[in-house]
Amino acid sequence: MSHTIKNIFLVSLLAIVLSGCSTVSKLDVFKTEVERAPLNLPQPEAAKMENIKWVIINSENAEEVFAKLKEQGKDPVLFGLSDDDYQLLSKNFAQIRAYMIKQQKVIDAYKEYYESDTDTTNTDSK
Repeated sequence: MSHTIKNIFLVSLLAIVLSGCSTVSKLDVFKTEVERAPLNLPQPEAAKMENIKWVIINSENAEEVFAKLKEQGKDPVLFGLSDDDYQLLSKNFAQIRAYMIKQQKVIDAYKEYYESDTDTTNTDSK
């Protein structure tokens, strides 16, 4: 008799588990539209650059430039670039500027996506 009770218990447990799965309602995941929250990203302030005074030193004016620096109480230190290295420095700054422009376009695209009205289309190119 105990074997029969076990079978009845297992069959009724199996029926409860299977009937529980049949009552799952259809999920409404893709039908509910959620409004995009604004990013509220402030535009970064432009970098405040310090004014740099460039002094060109060559073999003809080196002594004069060093004498003026000593008169002004400045250490006569030389940081030099060849003309080729100066061109490389200019190229590096151009690449940094181009990268910053690309990053600003990415930020603008995110702002447009998250903060624009979804019913209107923006045809302005930036």
